[in-house]
Amino acid sequence: MIRRAVRFMAARNCLSSLSLLAVTSCALGPNYAPPTPPKGAAAPFVSASATMTSNAPVQNDWWRLYNDPVLNGLIVQAFAANTDLQAAEDNLAASRAEYEGARNALLPQTDATFGATYGRDPVTNEILEIGGHKPKTTWLFDSTLDVSYELDLFGHVRRTIEAARDNAEAVAAANADLRVTIAAETARAYGQVCTLGEELAVANASLDLVGKQQQIVQQQFDAGAGSEFDVVRSQVLVSQTRATLPPLEGARRAAVFELADLLGETPQNAPFSVENCATPPQLIALIPVGDGAALLQRRPDIREADRKLAAALANVGVATADLFPRVTLTGFYGGAASQINMLGSNNGLVWGVGPAISWSFPNMAGPLARLAQAKASQRAAVASYDSVVLEALKETEQALATYRAELDHHAALAAAQSEAQHEFALAQDEFSAGGISNLDLLNAETTVVLANGAVAQSDAALVQDQIAVFKALGGGWQ
Repeated sequence: MIRRAVRFMAARNCLSSLSLLAVTSCALGPNYAPPTPPKGAAAPFVSASATMTSNAPVQNDWWRLYNDPVLNGLIVQAFAANTDLQAAEDNLAASRAEYEGARNALLPQTDATFGATYGRDPVTNEILEIGGHKPKTTWLFDSTLDVSYELDLFGHVRRTIEAARDNAEAVAAANADLRVTIAAETARAYGQVCTLGEELAVANASLDLVGKQQQIVQQQFDAGAGSEFDVVRSQVLVSQTRATLPPLEGARRAAVFELADLLGETPQNAPFSVENCATPPQLIALIPVGDGAALLQRRPDIREADRKLAAALANVGVATADLFPRVTLTGFYGGAASQINMLGSNNGLVWGVGPAISWSFPNMAGPLARLAQAKASQRAAVASYDSVVLEALKETEQALATYRAELDHHAALAAAQSEAQHEFALAQDEFSAGGISNLDLLNAETTVVLANGAVAQSDAALVQDQIAVFKALGGGWQ
């Protein structure tokens, strides 16, 4: 009852403006207000740490923190040539054109027609027959200019324009979100190429190491100082190490093809030169993360959800205005004649002006159903906004937690690698002095190979985790 009373009062105010011949509108329906994010959304990040992040504002061109000219060039190329971005730009242009089309409703609508017909006009023939004349075959020309202007008394036009504007802004935010993804995926693919290059270099170095040890074992066997079992066992380690190379090479080539797609290139024109990279990209500073409040302002998917909510509110206004009459001022001017030069003569001149009122009354079932639908969509948009905010916060915290854990993992692996290398060096000396068996040396050799590979894999995981953090923070679109 309260809502109906408010709606009735708004309608009464608008009708009073009609009685005063005012042309300004009273827009019905709820007005937009920034949504309130979930409690705690603006707080500092739980998983941030002074050892891996800073509270500085997020850098838009975050990839420059790697200080890698190749990466910088690839992202510039992706922004310029990516086909998904090109499609998004066209969709944005279409939505902006739709907005401009909606704004046209603020202006008088005109329709000019001109027609020429050769034949017998039934009205003219009837007049001729009444006067005792035979029907004639002749030309009939007519030209009319129709003009109409809607008095937007209840805000139907205004709310329609607001909805079109908010939809266009939502599409623009979706475009920005795609740019965030393109930047992150380009950096991710390039990082994969480089880290797989490092893993290949480590695998080749390990192959060289175990190959030399296998030769030593073979020479000892040939000199009668070892057993065939030792030779076969060392050959197994060589084969196992060599078997790690093809999957790494295949994965690196696949990452190059992924990069080609992001750059809008065919596989034949893929940037194969990046396969020369064998050093993981290294950050030159801690990752700047800001806080939750800045995240809500920066992430374009949150902006998109906000604009969709605004459009849903405007659509409620459109549906509310449809419950009331629509008043349009109309007019026409033109003429009809049997000769084109007589179209403007008084004999064939026609004109008219006056108001027109349209109203779905008394059958209001259709407008009421559309209003219920609009309100349901509004409630869904509110829930969707909250969901997007929670998802953004979750993604950021997960990315930070994963990155933090991998940093600790990498530190432990690096310590184990150093210990394994020291152990292997000692084992070589002990084996040369006859203090340990070939099996002990082989075990130390296996340990150092595995440790080197584990550190290389952790290097790759660190790069991917860093990029996941940057993507979750929503930089790269401004």
